[in-house]
Amino acid sequence: MQAATMRLNQNTMLLGKKVVLVPYTSEHVPSRYHEWMKSEELQRLTASEPLTLEQEYAMQRSWREDADKCTFIVLDAEKWQTQPGATEESCMVGDVNLFLTDLEDPTLGEIEVMIAEPSCRGKGLGTEAVLAMLSYGVTTLGLTKFEAKIGQENEPSIRMFQKLHFEQVAASSVFQEVTLRLTVSESEHQWLLEQTSHVEEKPYRDGSAEPC
Repeated sequence: MQAATMRLNQNTMLLGKKVVLVPYTSEHVPSRYHEWMKSEELQRLTASEPLTLEQEYAMQRSWREDADKCTFIVLDAEKWQTQPGATEESCMVGDVNLFLTDLEDPTLGEIEVMIAEPSCRGKGLGTEAVLAMLSYGVTTLGLTKFEAKIGQENEPSIRMFQKLHFEQVAASSVFQEVTLRLTVSESEHQWLLEQTSHVEEKPYRDGSAEPC
């Protein structure tokens, strides 16, 4: 994958029924995102270390510029569309990411999702965010296989991916995680298109997206 490929989403917004996916910009760093990653629970679930604000900015730049990463910030669509003057910051609930780290197989992407706001969990936001990202990966990035590496204790996330047709292919007692995989066959591609037929791709410019 070339850097230009992974930067395709810097001007792209994906609008669903429950979530809106927008590119991860520096404007998202100092507010909710930095506060989220201070949570010990989220650090444990995402296998992350606490970062300084400066390190978060550096991380954001790497997501924006690196050839092997693609990320969207997840917004609560209902809040974003129905509250007058709502900002992206006030509607942020998490993120969804793709890693393209297998140099021998450019059609394989590792996907992860985080719904950081506790009040927004268990409502299908993570499911729609993953479906939209899978569709984007297949349609725009040319991916045909996806893997998800999830902590063994994160049973809700494991169940969600299994409902999206991922199957467990490995378990690591050392890293305390399981690996699930989805191969996008023709029938799976059709199913994915049906599940995301309502998702609209719209332009995202100058770090802002106007609610509909």
